[in-house]
Amino acid sequence: MSELLCKAKQFLVEKVANVKTPEATVTDVDLEGVHRDSIDYGAKVSVDNPYEAAIPICEISYVLKSDGRVIASGTIPDPGSLKAKDTTILDVPVKVPHSVLVSLVKDIGRDWDIDYELEIGLTIDLPIVGNFTIPLSWKGEVKLPTLSDLF
Repeated sequence: MSELLCKAKQFLVEKVANVKTPEATVTDVDLEGVHRDSIDYGAKVSVDNPYEAAIPICEISYVLKSDGRVIASGTIPDPGSLKAKDTTILDVPVKVPHSVLVSLVKDIGRDWDIDYELEIGLTIDLPIVGNFTIPLSWKGEVKLPTLSDLF
């Protein structure tokens, strides 16, 4: 009986290890809007679903860092589903308060941009496996709006 149980465990481990999972990449981060109290940025995430069925997305979490400090973070609960056997483009809005930008004066003063790292966790509900998080990371620089952008 013990040998049969070991073989069953081994079979399950092999099958789960070879299960295809959705693959995701950050494709772009852009300035979305300038407000009195904040600047909005938007990240585009492309997700390929290899399954014949749509997969529910449990949540999207994000952390935006600059100069080693967290300048924005948040969670988007229940953002929808991944299309079956297709690519889904997800929008991840990031709001950065102006008060945070003041603390980044050194970086901004050099070249009027913010060097950043965006970390995104895309948590999906895979059949049999359960909740599965796809970690993503993207580094870049965001140009700050000039007076001409505001008016």
